[in-house]
Amino acid sequence: MVVTLRPEIAALPPYRQGRMASDDAFKLSSNENPNPTHPAILAAIAESNLNRYPDGAATALRARLAERAGVSIDEVHVGAGSASILYQLVQAAAGAGDEVVYPWRSFEAYPGIVTVSGATSVRVPNLAGGLHDLDGMAAAITDRTRVVIVCSPNNPTSTLVTAAQFSAFMAKVPQTVLVILDEAYFEFVTDPHAVNGLRELENHPNLVVLRTFSKAFGLAGLRVGWAVGASYILDAARSAAIPLAVTEPAQLAALAALEVEADLLAGVDDLIARRGRVVAGLAEAGWSIPDPHGNFVWFATGDESTAVAAMFEDDGIVGRVFADDGIRVSIGEEGSVERLLSSAARVVGTLPRAVENARLG
Repeated sequence: MVVTLRPEIAALPPYRQGRMASDDAFKLSSNENPNPTHPAILAAIAESNLNRYPDGAATALRARLAERAGVSIDEVHVGAGSASILYQLVQAAAGAGDEVVYPWRSFEAYPGIVTVSGATSVRVPNLAGGLHDLDGMAAAITDRTRVVIVCSPNNPTSTLVTAAQFSAFMAKVPQTVLVILDEAYFEFVTDPHAVNGLRELENHPNLVVLRTFSKAFGLAGLRVGWAVGASYILDAARSAAIPLAVTEPAQLAALAALEVEADLLAGVDDLIARRGRVVAGLAEAGWSIPDPHGNFVWFATGDESTAVAAMFEDDGIVGRVFADDGIRVSIGEEGSVERLLSSAARVVGTLPRAVENARLG
């Protein structure tokens, strides 16, 4: 005899973390910030009282974020990473018989989050170049749709949604449908036409914006994400949350990160410049990739993806492979740039079909 489980959960593959790397390779599979932790953050963590439970409401951090966003504290929610808040929002809004619309390919956790809620995924394929098909997503909304997820910059294609595109899209979405704008990589965007979720909230009461401290602020190991939206929606998310999930070290680190934000964003500027050199080098080698707006680049290598990833790994570059779709490679340490470009150039001469796939993808 075996325990009876929900069959859709038993069949669901668990979220797969980016592969680890050997000592002589660069781990560019998880979109981590390669810059060392700021001393002020380390000092803040050292003040933690680990024998005590954290403030379950993350009051100080929410107050600081509310001030930053120009909203009330009740319109801010903090979770153990923005993915956990996404999970809570979907749990709060969608269940059996409901639908959740999202682009595909996008963040790999989306399908699992929807399945666990009991709802049905409606995946809308991206356009050529990895862009969201916002018209297709709007057309996919039915009377069963409860949530729509937009990801900008999109993970893993690194493409973005412009403010004009987002406004046109929102005009087609019923206000009874929750729209979640996932902006985990917002700080890496330099395009002035890109959507900025915090600026859109006033016009769209059914919108919740997700941000995170994991990427630009370098706190991936502590898991701190935040959301801004209508208080009643976030109250529902709070009701679906695991109590006390955001630890005191995480809260103190996030507060300290906000105090040294200028230093951290200077590091982001360095990564953006490094990203530009990667893009230029790939183009010179003969690659065509989507213009990246996150801290990663996307190789739409199609059915050659596994072979290309193996070549990258032989050269000390560990990327994130999405079988038969492509490879996502994070912008990492300075030393990774020449190694990536050298390996990518070797692929051009060895697997020309992969390069052709990327050109068409």
